[in-house]
Amino acid sequence: MTTRQHKVPNQMGRTAVQMFAANDRMNQLLIEQLDPAAWKAKPPGKVRSIAAIFTHMHNVRTKWVRLTAPHLKVPAQLNRSRCTARQARAGLAESAARCAEMLAEALGDSKGRIQKFHRDGWAPSWPVGLEMLCYMLAHEAHHRGQVCMLAHQLGFTLPHQVGDGIWNWEKLWKECGAPGGPGFSEVANVVPAHRAPTGSDNQRRRTGPRIRR
Repeated sequence: MTTRQHKVPNQMGRTAVQMFAANDRMNQLLIEQLDPAAWKAKPPGKVRSIAAIFTHMHNVRTKWVRLTAPHLKVPAQLNRSRCTARQARAGLAESAARCAEMLAEALGDSKGRIQKFHRDGWAPSWPVGLEMLCYMLAHEAHHRGQVCMLAHQLGFTLPHQVGDGIWNWEKLWKECGAPGGPGFSEVANVVPAHRAPTGSDNQRRRTGPRIRR
C-alpha cells in the first residue's frame, strides 16, 4: 500500500488528517466486503441505493473542497446511476486525499488561505476549527450506517470483518500509514492509495461468518 505524506505544522492538523484517512478506510472496507449484488439492489421505498449513497458521499466531498478550498484540485463527480464499486473506491480515495489536504491547511496553519468551512451554498459558513472535522465525520458515519442497514434489509449480511473492522482504530491507523496510532507526530497526511478488489477479497465475502438476523 502506498501513501501520500505532507508536513502539517501542528498537532491538530496532523490528527484531523489521520482521522479522516481512517474514516475513509472504513468506507473502503465496507465496499470491499459488500456482496457485489448489493451494490445496485433496489431498496424498499423511495430511498437511495447503496451505490447512490457512496456516490453521494464522494460528491459532497467534492462540494466541500470546491466551496472551501477552490485552489485545490477538485475531483470529478461520480454518476450514481452508472458508477461501479471499483469506480466508487477510486473516487473516494481521491476525494479523501483532497479533503485531507483541505483539513491540513485549514487546521494546520492559522495563516493559511482557508479561513472558513463552507458546507453548502445555502448553509452558513463556519470559521475553521474542530467543528469542521466533526461535521465531515458525522456526515460519513451517518451514511455508513444507512449502508449497513440497507445491506441487512436486502438480505446481504455483512461479514464480521466489517462490523469489527470499522471499530479497530489502531489497525485502521496502521493501514493508513500511521504506525504510532493517534497523535503520531511523524506522519501528517496519509491516505491509502486505491486498491482494486482482489480474489482474496471476494473469497472473504463468500466465506466470512454471517451475523444472525
